[in-house]
Amino acid sequence: MALFTLGINHHTAPLSVREQVAFNADRLHHALADLTRTDLVREAAILSTCNRTEIYCAADNPDTAVEWLAQYHSVERVTLQPYVYTLPQREAIRHVFRVASGLDSMVIGEPQILGQMKDAVRCAEEAGTLGTHLHKMFQRAFAVAKEVRSTTAIGANTVSMAAAGVHLAERIFERIADQRILFVGAGEMIELCATHFAARQPKELVIANRTVERAQALAERFGGSVIRLDEIADRLGHFDIVVSCTGSQLPIIGLGMVERAIKQRRHRPMFMVDLAVPRDIEVEVGEMDDVFLYTVDDLAQVVESGLESRQAAVLEAEDIITAQVETFIGWLETRDSVPLIRSLRDTAERARRHEIEHAMKLLAKGENPEKVLDQLSHRLTNKFLHAPTQALNSADADEREALRHAAARLFHLHSNE
Repeated sequence: MALFTLGINHHTAPLSVREQVAFNADRLHHALADLTRTDLVREAAILSTCNRTEIYCAADNPDTAVEWLAQYHSVERVTLQPYVYTLPQREAIRHVFRVASGLDSMVIGEPQILGQMKDAVRCAEEAGTLGTHLHKMFQRAFAVAKEVRSTTAIGANTVSMAAAGVHLAERIFERIADQRILFVGAGEMIELCATHFAARQPKELVIANRTVERAQALAERFGGSVIRLDEIADRLGHFDIVVSCTGSQLPIIGLGMVERAIKQRRHRPMFMVDLAVPRDIEVEVGEMDDVFLYTVDDLAQVVESGLESRQAAVLEAEDIITAQVETFIGWLETRDSVPLIRSLRDTAERARRHEIEHAMKLLAKGENPEKVLDQLSHRLTNKFLHAPTQALNSADADEREALRHAAARLFHLHSNE
């Protein structure tokens, strides 16, 4: 059994493919249980964000998990295969450390991915699919991320997705302070976007969410108001800027809804940002003349702007990760010896108990204690050395040389002995 990482991300797959294999948070427990229902995948965790869907697993063959991913989402394997990466143990560990540290994100150095990975680990723990190997790997990944964040400037000059949304909106509208903004959803990404847009003091800020209470708490922070999701169709034309990021598996804002809104607005432009995966806004909306629709992939060029100044920090972070990967590989190799060590100790313990029982019987019969102890030590010595001595005597020439070196190292022997 070895560790593997497999999946797709913004480097390998377009949004149209990523949204087909995204996992809703409410279904993750079920998905993990389904993935590990056989012994083919013994440990597993799933990270699903707008930029990636990745499976981290301990298995004999990662192809099992790739096949499962396609079947679970009812996607043809041949459709998915060109975009999927499968990383063997060493590369898998490096990848996890890089993801946790923000080095594999669309926004290099962004901190949100670490929280998302911690949520994925927590979900796997609750589902009972996080075994010893993955648990140790993730704990090490979190420690690496902390070291990278605290000892390098990886987070400096970072342009977030939320800030990029504001930047793009200011290309369309001269002053955001004159615009009305609708946020659809009330999760972490919407909270970040609302924080950046609210700093421009828009004319109106409204939050639509399935759970009104959660939206209300967020709206109060920014002096906004709340509407229900089913009110969006009637109110959409009222807003100049729409930012959406929900966990819905189907679009919330359709083409017909936006066409009616644009007609109500007398074709005044509407700026829309869809940060959800799967998408909240139907893709055809982007083809409308009076709508400027941006997805997470469209923001990539904007968020890359601060990367050049952080290249030195990236190199420092890579050095930290390389060293930590080697340390963790060493731990894994030690773990591989644990069953053998346990078996060796169990064998020795059985021999010890057997000889103690034999000695106790002799003492009960009145045998001389010194003689019994001497006999006990000789019998134990013979039992412990019987197997290695027999292996050395019965080995052929090539094998005997390897065993001699192994025996010398195991028993701290020297040539003069």
